Amino acid sequence: MNIIHMSSRETILAAIKGNQPPQEVLPDIEGFRNMSPGDPAAFRKVVETLGGEVIDIVQYADIKAHYKEAPALVVAVNPDFYPGAATEWQAGNGRQLEQVDLAIVPGQLGVAENGAVWVTEKELVVRVLPFIAQHLAIVLSASNIVPTMHDAYDRIGGPETGFGVFIAGPSKTADIEQSLVLGAHGAKSLTIFLLP
Repeated sequence: MNIIHMSSRETILAAIKGNQPPQEVLPDIEGFRNMSPGDPAAFRKVVETLGGEVIDIVQYADIKAHYKEAPALVVAVNPDFYPGAATEWQAGNGRQLEQVDLAIVPGQLGVAENGAVWVTEKELVVRVLPFIAQHLAIVLSASNIVPTMHDAYDRIGGPETGFGVFIAGPSKTADIEQSLVLGAHGAKSLTIFLLP
């Protein structure tokens, strides 16, 4: 007689595997899709309501011109975003970025209904960059603004990278003594540079 001894872990995992719910077809969201282009004015209004700022630019050179006083340490994913930005910032585990004053990253798409911008590790290079910098700027094309999150998910499709995030406004919390705190667990400010 063969006796198989299973550890508690194996017993639990076997029980979970044996009690899976049946597969369900995802709901049809075709009725929620909006084929019209996103409204940059609506996007701007929501971003500003969330505490962010939207600046219209014509070319990348306008980004540096926006900053009257140069931030101490700037990291720009695309060197054309901010000539003179740090160049040796990609190697390491993320701690090399803890003194970054301003991070400038490209955004894939914006969502008019909630002011969120979709970025992935392809744009960020180092995942922690938008969360560790004191201030965050995202460069986005107005033609990449979609009306709703349904449209955003439709545009994104399946995952192409291991990490992606919607960023909407600066980091904030209002649970500390009933006062709003900006930069609680991320960037203190968000500026979106909007290209035509």
